[in-house]
Amino acid sequence: MASAQANGKNVTVNPLKMSQPLGGATAFMGLNRCLPMLHAAQGCTAFALVLLVRHFREAIPFQTTAMSEVTTILGGADNLEQAIVNIVERAHPDVIGICSNGLIEARGEDIKGDLKAIRARHPELARTALIYARTPDYKGGFQDGWAAAVEATIDQLVEPLPGRNLRQVNVLAGCHLTPADIDEIRDTIEAFGLAPIILPDISGSLDGHVADEYVATTQGGTSVKDIRGMGRSVATLALGQQMEPAARLLETRCGVPVDVFSRLTGLLPWDNFIAALARISRRPVPQAIRRRRSQLIDAMLDGHFFFGEKKVAIAAEPDLLTGLSCFLNDMGATITTAVTTSQTPALAAVPSKTVTIGDLDDLETGAAGCDLMIAHSHGARVAERLGIPFFRAGFPNFDRLGAAHQLSVGYSGTRDLIFELGNLFIAGNGGMHATTASH
Repeated sequence: MASAQANGKNVTVNPLKMSQPLGGATAFMGLNRCLPMLHAAQGCTAFALVLLVRHFREAIPFQTTAMSEVTTILGGADNLEQAIVNIVERAHPDVIGICSNGLIEARGEDIKGDLKAIRARHPELARTALIYARTPDYKGGFQDGWAAAVEATIDQLVEPLPGRNLRQVNVLAGCHLTPADIDEIRDTIEAFGLAPIILPDISGSLDGHVADEYVATTQGGTSVKDIRGMGRSVATLALGQQMEPAARLLETRCGVPVDVFSRLTGLLPWDNFIAALARISRRPVPQAIRRRRSQLIDAMLDGHFFFGEKKVAIAAEPDLLTGLSCFLNDMGATITTAVTTSQTPALAAVPSKTVTIGDLDDLETGAAGCDLMIAHSHGARVAERLGIPFFRAGFPNFDRLGAAHQLSVGYSGTRDLIFELGNLFIAGNGGMHATTASH
């Protein structure tokens, strides 16, 4: 298993990571009737907005406090107050998700104190939840910002409640999950007669649907009412190591037991998830799920001929890197190069000698001679220069359609991933077919 190490360079070449504020704002997109806001300069917000629009190909509700050089030096409380008041007056959101950036955090502003004072001066804000997530962009990456936003949401909205709803489960979804992944997870949980509260739920707000009418906030996602009721759930399912701190906070505050699933791509990881649902619901596994498991086993038997001894280079956020690399290793491939954005405990499970905390330049250096490269869309030029088949995974994916509907979890998602990657390996071998043994 891997040991993680920084690349040791004094400068980033061809960046891999996306910023913490962008990750936090994207998580807030998974709350219903929410307006995410960056407490930052307009340029910072515009750059993040462009990436979100290109990835999801949707209108993205996004606001900014429009910090300037003067307000950065003297303090941004007035900008924050004016932005909140204007948003509530014009858009009437249920929740405003506020992400800071490096300008604000380096100055050391007391944003929680500012929000308390703003509420005291404006009673009209009583019906609007204000969530502040600390997301400095001078450290960490997209995954860290997402995790900070989820933890802040639980910290600032969830309180202990009497009683337990034995059919209700919390699902804390990591940033490596697409809207299609979350739909698959929800459908599977509901097949056991359970009612999931998914936080954040971008499958409702960023799944590419055409709304009946335009509103200035997110449409779909987790409601504030449901979030406040998470303390009554019978269990919390944390999907990705990034979600464990938020899940443990909920456990400490409300006594809801936690199951952590570091990955859901692959046969055994989804088996473990299904076993947890059967235990929580006290119901047998539905026959339709058993059938899909059988299909995955058949796909693994068909596909492993084309994965065996293939060399793969991957660059992705930590939990996505862990999930994809372990899946490929299970199928017989070798991870020769693994690059990620920040140090996390999940990296210990990556089946590679080392994991580099680095950039796409590190990926390019290590990927020569590989059979497949995996990264977000900014890695396409690297693969083109090296002449290596390329698979897009993660954020942003802006040069192909359907990023929100890319499914890679569960029996069905893993099956489809085997076919998609296996076909890339076949094409890379000039279309040559291996002989399939009888099974």
